[in-house]
Amino acid sequence: MVPVDYYIALSALLFVLGALGVLIRRNPLIVFMSVELMLNAANLAFVAFSSVFKTFNGQIFVFFVIAVAAAEVAVGLALIVEIFKSRKNINIDELNSLKG
Repeated sequence: MVPVDYYIALSALLFVLGALGVLIRRNPLIVFMSVELMLNAANLAFVAFSSVFKTFNGQIFVFFVIAVAAAEVAVGLALIVEIFKSRKNINIDELNSLKG
């Protein structure tokens, strides 16, 4: 059996990679993928601690996080498509205001 420390270390590594992706990259699609990576890293930690404490609370919380992440991606991608249709550019540095 794999110790829970390995799962937490992997979760921390994935979270750091996602945070770096959000902070460094300028493409909104990459930023969304990085946010999803951070959410999945948190989900891995929830499931790991849930297995340690022998409860289903972490797994139930993961279910809700996945549902919220799916809604976030749907709304985010819709916004990106609309911005691209109106401006023909989706660079984050150039999208500093929501004026039409």
